[in-house]
Amino acid sequence: MAAAHHRPLHALLGGGAAADLLLWRRRNASAAAVAGATLVWFVFERAGYSLASVLSNALLLLVVILFFWAKSASLLNRPLPPLPNLEVSDVVVQKAADRALVWVNKVLAVAHDIAIKRDRTVFIKVIMVLWVVSCIGMLFNFFTLIYIGALLALLAPPVYERHQEVIDEKVGLAHSILSRHLNTVISKTGQPTKQKKAE
Repeated sequence: MAAAHHRPLHALLGGGAAADLLLWRRRNASAAAVAGATLVWFVFERAGYSLASVLSNALLLLVVILFFWAKSASLLNRPLPPLPNLEVSDVVVQKAADRALVWVNKVLAVAHDIAIKRDRTVFIKVIMVLWVVSCIGMLFNFFTLIYIGALLALLAPPVYERHQEVIDEKVGLAHSILSRHLNTVISKTGQPTKQKKAE
């Protein structure tokens, strides 16, 4: 019965072309995204190219192509390269700033809870998350982590959509177990500040 109240995953992902891509509604585009991510990872991690060299070579090739295209167009009376308007609008900058501001405020709120309120629950959660991130970072380098994240973003949503009820059940069970262990750790380190104030 609870599954009937679930919001469709397509709507949760935005309901547009990006959601179609992540849920493999457009199989060719999704497969191309996986292949592209794998190619980029291979270029940087296995072929030994650096990000600066790849970007500089790509920009060099683009500039040369555009230059000779424009030159030949003026000589042969052909149309110039169809370049878009190369500027960032104020709306795009404002949206990016608003999203960044939300994340910065969340980080500052967590820091406030730890430093001022002395919230042991938030403190222990932050330590656990940072420890997990540190362990993962020791196993994989930066580009491999980005590649794994891209693959998960492209492969996990369709799997979740097919087996949503089972995954929700297992995730809920894991969350309850972790919460129980977290409460045990918190109780061993002492009562939370709010409880002390109430007493």
